[in-house]
Amino acid sequence: QVQVVESGGGLVQAGGSLRLSCVVSGTSVSFNAMAWYRQPPGKQRELVAAITSGSRTSYADSVKGRFTISRDNAKNTVYLQMNSLKPEDTAVYSCNARYVTYPWGQGTQVTVSS
Repeated sequence: QVQVVESGGGLVQAGGSLRLSCVVSGTSVSFNAMAWYRQPPGKQRELVAAITSGSRTSYADSVKGRFTISRDNAKNTVYLQMNSLKPEDTAVYSCNARYVTYPWGQGTQVTVSS
């Protein structure tokens, strides 16, 4: 069955960087648009960034210019490079296909201290 595993989160100071990885097994992501989402404490999950099968990218206004989504189809992996992190970026980050829904992984916690 399809499994999604996110990693790379952690505790970082404001202004720092992290690189998240999302490995999908049980299916090929090559033909699917993929996306990163985040759920801040006490809030609903929100879309952060998306990438089409052709690697066209889009971003939430709050992260534009700071985050970069990319994909490596050979590794069935999607990445999220996060730079200039802010305390308001603190959340559990998860990835999934953009227009179909794989089983959600456990996510990875990102905590940004001020």
